[in-house]
Amino acid sequence: MSDTLTIFSPSGVVARPVALRRAVKRLRTLGYDARLDADALSRRQRFAGDDELRLAALHRVASEAPSIAMASRGGYGLTRLLDRIDWPLLARSVERGTRWVGHSDMTVLQMGLLAHAKAGSWAGPMATEDFGREDDAGGLDDVTVDCFREAMGGELEAVGFRTEKGFDGLSVRGPLWGGNLAMLCSLLGTPHWPRVRGGILFVEEVNEHPYRVERCLLQLLQAGVLQSQKAVLVGAVSAFKPSPLDRGYGLKQAIAHLRSQTTVPILTGLPFGHVPTLVTLPLGRRMDLIVQGRDALLGWGHTDV
Repeated sequence: MSDTLTIFSPSGVVARPVALRRAVKRLRTLGYDARLDADALSRRQRFAGDDELRLAALHRVASEAPSIAMASRGGYGLTRLLDRIDWPLLARSVERGTRWVGHSDMTVLQMGLLAHAKAGSWAGPMATEDFGREDDAGGLDDVTVDCFREAMGGELEAVGFRTEKGFDGLSVRGPLWGGNLAMLCSLLGTPHWPRVRGGILFVEEVNEHPYRVERCLLQLLQAGVLQSQKAVLVGAVSAFKPSPLDRGYGLKQAIAHLRSQTTVPILTGLPFGHVPTLVTLPLGRRMDLIVQGRDALLGWGHTDV
């Protein structure tokens, strides 16, 4: 029996409905019993329907408890809903087997699940951009698809990536958490912030210049978050425009400055973010991070946080 998979829209409006329908078709071809939530294509200004409609859709999906609940896209909108989400309802859906999947704006929902219920979710692809991408724009990415399918099938136990020199021999263990950097910082000081200590924090960003990435990471450092982690993993920082004022400053220099401010290992190269090739990762799961040379391995299989 195939996994039931519901695509819902908790955040930004779906500008290209054809891409969403293409995603449903492809997911069905991959063996999932995929369907669109009734309001997945709703529109209200830049949002996928007004706040009441999107909140109702979120609660409806949680009540139905499909095997997989996948966000159609990110954008912005979930922050408006955080104080009114029925967190026990979402936690019960996780207990019933629902895997909430997505990234970008979904970060705040996933972190809220950790904060309110210590319930895990999955950082992974979304419908429109990852499964609905046009063929002439690259279509389905094989690594993204294979990783997602193996993760949802319970077969994936580790992902590997190449990082920079200087971390050979690193071996740490802790719960994995994180996501979009700007969305993480927006939760600081709120009831929806998960207080994870001794964890492995990962971040990604899109449309943000490296100085803004540095600023957000410094905020986490100054708030005492970074130094309470075992390691920080930096994924893709994509689609930003360099400035003529940079004069040699970029992401590499931003990361170097952060490394000079903390002893916590900061590794780059994690294949995750707003890019065609991204892995699927279990949030809240205890992970082992092991580095040999420049080869990093992130593995799981231990108890949840």
